[in-house]
Amino acid sequence: MHERELRAFVSVAETGRMDAAARQLGYSQPAITYQIQCLERSLGFKLFTRHPGGARLTRGGRSVLTSAQAVLALMSDIRGPRPDEDAECGRTPAGAAVPMAGKNSA
Repeated sequence: MHERELRAFVSVAETGRMDAAARQLGYSQPAITYQIQCLERSLGFKLFTRHPGGARLTRGGRSVLTSAQAVLALMSDIRGPRPDEDAECGRTPAGAAVPMAGKNSA
């Protein structure tokens, strides 16, 4: 189960259409279909019933939707900016102790 699969799932659930979800996420419609199929395989059940007018959540899909939305919200929170951190990734603040690989302190 991957973030992009959850994003595709939530987008299809919210729009009711694979093509609309694809436009919303900037993917092709076949890519969205593939992400949904991968997630369904991972979970072991169908998330949507497909029909000419779009896609409807199954009972299993409805049971997963709230959790998928919560996971995506948590991931967004984790990635959000932290005011107490260095602005640049990988930069060690001045004066910080940095362990030396392979050195024994005996």
